[in-house]
Amino acid sequence: MVALDCPRLEGGRDHQARLTCCALAVALAVTMLMSLSHGASGVSLWSLTLGDAMPARDRLILWEIRLPRMLTGILVGASLAMAGAVMQGLFRNPLADPGLVGVGAGAGLGAVLAIVLGGMAPLWLGAALGYHLVPVAAFLGGWLSTLLLYRVATRSGRTSVATMLLAGIALGALAGAVTGVLVYIADDRQLRDLTFWGLGSLGGASWPKLMAAGPVMILALVAAPFLARGLNGLALGEAAAHHIGLPVQRVKTVAILTVAAATGAAVAVAGGIGFIGIVVPHLLRLATGPDHRFLLINAGLAGAILLLLADLIARSIIAPAELPIGIVTATLGAPVFLWILLRRRGVVDL
Repeated sequence: MVALDCPRLEGGRDHQARLTCCALAVALAVTMLMSLSHGASGVSLWSLTLGDAMPARDRLILWEIRLPRMLTGILVGASLAMAGAVMQGLFRNPLADPGLVGVGAGAGLGAVLAIVLGGMAPLWLGAALGYHLVPVAAFLGGWLSTLLLYRVATRSGRTSVATMLLAGIALGALAGAVTGVLVYIADDRQLRDLTFWGLGSLGGASWPKLMAAGPVMILALVAAPFLARGLNGLALGEAAAHHIGLPVQRVKTVAILTVAAATGAAVAVAGGIGFIGIVVPHLLRLATGPDHRFLLINAGLAGAILLLLADLIARSIIAPAELPIGIVTATLGAPVFLWILLRRRGVVDL
C-alpha cells in the first residue's frame, strides 16, 4: 500500500473532520439498530431478551434475514462511497464516479449476460454456482473491464488518467449497446430480473453471498485509507507530486485496483445502486475539506448510513413489498445535493 509523507491538505478543518467521524460512527450504530428492529414482519430486537424462548420464526428473521442484509448494506454503502472518494481524488474532480473506470458498465454487462444467457451455461457450471451465477458474472465483468481499461490507458509504464476516462466512456457505450441487444432478446421473466437487478436491492442478501463478496469489500475498505497521503499529493498535480517523491504510477495503480474490487463486489451482491459513490464524498468534501486522511473514512461511514436508511425505507414504505433501493437513494439524495449546490454555487468551483 501507499502511505507516504506527502503534504497534507490542511484548511483548519481537522478538528471538524474528527468530530464528523465520531458523529457518523454513532449515527451508524443507531442506524444498525433501526435496521435490525424494523421490518414488515413486526419482529424487534426485544425478541432477543427471550433467549432460548425466542420463537423459531423470530430467530430466523433476525439471524438469517435481517442480520446478513444489514451487514451487506454496510459493506456495499461504505464500498461505493469510499470508491467514489478515491476516484474523485484520482481524477482531481469532485464529480468523478466509480463508473468512470468501467466497473459499473462491465459488471452490468456480466450480470445481463448471466441472466439472459445463463441457461446456456454448461451443466457443471450451473450446478457449481447455482444462484451465485449472476453475482460472479457481475464481479468478473467489472474486473475484466477495469483491466482492459488499464491496459489501454497504460503506456511505457505510465497510466494516463485522461485516456482512462475517455476509454471508460467508450466502454460504457459499447456495454450499453450489447446490453440493449440482450434485453431485446430476453423473455418476460428475464426482463423482470434485469429491471430489479439494475435498480439495486439488498433483498437477496444472505450469509453465503456475504461470505463470498464480503472479504473483497473489506480488503478494499482496509486498503483505501493507505492511499490518503498519495491522493493528497496528487491534488497538487502529477508533475508536482512526482517532484516531491510520490510514486505516482503506483498510487494510480493501487487506487484503480481498489476501486475495481470495492465497486465490483458491491455491484455483484446488490446490483446497480447509483448516487452514493458520487454524492456522499462530494458533500463531505464541502463540509469537512478535501484531506483524504479523514475524507475516505468519513465517506465509508456516511455511505453505510445512507444505504441502510434507504434500505429501511425501501422495505417499510410499501410493506410487505419493497421498492428497489436505487429508487430510494436517488429520491432521497438528488434533491439534497441540488439544494446544497444551489446554496454554494457562488463559492464552489466544480
